[in-house]
Amino acid sequence: MSTDTLAPGGVDEVHILWASEGMSCDGDTVSVTAATLPSLEDVVLGAIPGIPKVHLHNKVLAYETGEGFTRAFHQAAAGELGPFVLVVEGSVPNENINGDGYWTSMGNDPDTGEPITLNQWIDRLAHKAYAVVAIGTCATYGGIHAMAGNPTGCMGLADYLGWDFRSAGGLPIVNVPGCPVQPDNFMETLLWVLHQAAGLAPPIPLDDQLRPTWLFGKTVHEGCDRAAYYEQGGFALDYNSPKCQVKIGCWGPVVNCNVPKRGWMDGIGGCPNVGGICIACTMPGFPDKFMPFMDEPPGGSVSSGLLSRTYGPLVRSLRAVTNRTVNKEPRWRHNRAELTSGYDPRWSGR
Repeated sequence: MSTDTLAPGGVDEVHILWASEGMSCDGDTVSVTAATLPSLEDVVLGAIPGIPKVHLHNKVLAYETGEGFTRAFHQAAAGELGPFVLVVEGSVPNENINGDGYWTSMGNDPDTGEPITLNQWIDRLAHKAYAVVAIGTCATYGGIHAMAGNPTGCMGLADYLGWDFRSAGGLPIVNVPGCPVQPDNFMETLLWVLHQAAGLAPPIPLDDQLRPTWLFGKTVHEGCDRAAYYEQGGFALDYNSPKCQVKIGCWGPVVNCNVPKRGWMDGIGGCPNVGGICIACTMPGFPDKFMPFMDEPPGGSVSSGLLSRTYGPLVRSLRAVTNRTVNKEPRWRHNRAELTSGYDPRWSGR
């Protein structure tokens, strides 16, 4: 994309520095390789109209290793590479309580020979980045590694940088949670950021937890194909049932996530869609506030209790009456020698 076609203030080239050295399983990187709307390949190869040329630096997908891979990170820290988007994958450990070692690191400091911790990379890069994006629940809110009893003092990126952090591009941290992240959710968010960098999109809309509003503004329940059973008081008692799974551990009615509606890969899958319960992996309180995962949520006994047992059968019976009615053809569809449809005043309304 040439500079003469850019919107005012736009850039034509962006580096994506992807640090997955946090407490992580690299599952978010692996998940994103399955994205289709858009795919990672389409973004990197320039197949998406309007976005800047993208240079991706991700250790799982990179050809370079060792110093060859970390060179771009050092250049960015020195102000010699830009503009760039910093993507952080994995929980941020508390290096103030690491004893005599390091919780996590990437590469060595060329001056001291000591490992460079993730925290140091964040300190060096975050304020220089056009945008800072946290991918996956570990990076956004701490996730599994930050649960009660962990020895590392792990936290999410906003807990480390501060919830009022602003990047060099004036953006707050952009959180895209999920364990792992839904691939298209992340790539769609990244695409918005890239269009914004090109001057072709307004500021990305985020909720109070810094999640993209159009992706996390509704609950799992609102997009679940089992939701009608809940409304009718039809609840599964085991995992072989197609009915609502609230009584067997699903947190969908209170979880902000679009996976049942969007699916997982290319519109297919998604936890409740394939028989799994929602364990609330996109939520800031995950996992501590949602365990044990297989137990009925506290509110489930109320929503699936007396009220549902009262109005559920009533709703089902009334719908059954209507169902029988609409399962019959109108009486004017016949092969007799007379017109009895609504076009004949004698039969109107019958």
